[in-house]
Amino acid sequence: MLGKFTYCNPTKLYFGQGAVEGLNDELPKYGRNVVLIYGGGSIKKNGIYDEVVKILKKHGKSVAEIAGVMPNPTTDKLYEGMEIARAHKADLLLAVGGGSVCDYAKALAVSVNCDDDPWEKYYLRFEEPTCEILPVGCVLTMVGTGSEMNAGAVITNPHTKLKIGHVFADERVMPKFSVLDPTYTLTLPHYQMAAGIYDIFNHICEQYFSGEDDCTSDYISEGLMRSLLHSSRIANADMNSYEARSNIMWTATWALNTLVSRGKSTDWMVHMLGQAVGAHTDATHGMTLAAVSLPYYRHIMPYGLAKFVRFAVNVWGIDPAGKTDEETAEEGLAAMENWMRELGLAMNISELGATKDMINGIADSTLVMTGGYKVLTRDEIVKVLEESL
Repeated sequence: MLGKFTYCNPTKLYFGQGAVEGLNDELPKYGRNVVLIYGGGSIKKNGIYDEVVKILKKHGKSVAEIAGVMPNPTTDKLYEGMEIARAHKADLLLAVGGGSVCDYAKALAVSVNCDDDPWEKYYLRFEEPTCEILPVGCVLTMVGTGSEMNAGAVITNPHTKLKIGHVFADERVMPKFSVLDPTYTLTLPHYQMAAGIYDIFNHICEQYFSGEDDCTSDYISEGLMRSLLHSSRIANADMNSYEARSNIMWTATWALNTLVSRGKSTDWMVHMLGQAVGAHTDATHGMTLAAVSLPYYRHIMPYGLAKFVRFAVNVWGIDPAGKTDEETAEEGLAAMENWMRELGLAMNISELGATKDMINGIADSTLVMTGGYKVLTRDEIVKVLEESL
């Protein structure tokens, strides 16, 4: 391993059926005023809301609510939440939902006591918090983002058509604790489950397709990818398989809790492309990633050929005997494409509402990252997006 790094992850996890009881250990550590944050209301239909509120009341908490956090949380929603949390004098932000709700809670945590405009400070200037950061806890109901154990928060500005993620360097932004009960994910529609699975897979890819040294992180990544492929196929056939869904949930957490990025540069261009598509279409995050991935990887494959060969052999089981490196690498991507189609993922951005006349606008919204095998020019971004149509 060539990298020099520091690793710290302070998030405490409660995993397994009935893990919500972990709130009984955590809630006494914080003050009386809790802001409960959730999305469109599905937690009220499936009973999770009642479970969480019962425990909050048991511990005498005064609860304010921020409901209606959307799949791509907006700046307007962030400003609304800041007013609610300030008025309630929040001691703890408790996110109950998927990655978007967790992301939103972390963005709120660094914004409530911020004197500057948080969009300007954190998402345009990419500054770190200089104010008091509110503690965050998560009860996860959908897997994919890994937001339950990292310091990342993605926010969309619908007025400027920018969807930007800030992975904060300050470990205090990470959730203090997260509750991971796989049974909470069993009621998800297939579309959302598949999108989450691809989000997990692509998180690993973004960290895997960089660097050329012999790095322990790459071996861990290959194991996580193989585990996910195995479990995803079981879950695709039987969405009620607890074993498969629990393995998917655990893989999601380790895919993006910063472990497999240690000692490496990282890519993240698929996310930049996908997030730009999402900013213009409001499409589901995992599906935007799926729609742009293969054109992007085929574009950069010549620049990182050795890693794409390794990916084909070690993840997809491609036999390289008698083949050129290019043939082996392409077989790996073809196997990946077959798996994506098997899951029912979006394979082009047209399916998500993007049109040819939107390409230049999406390209303008795409941030350029430098950690991968090829730094894209704007013309290359346009080409990849056109090939994604």
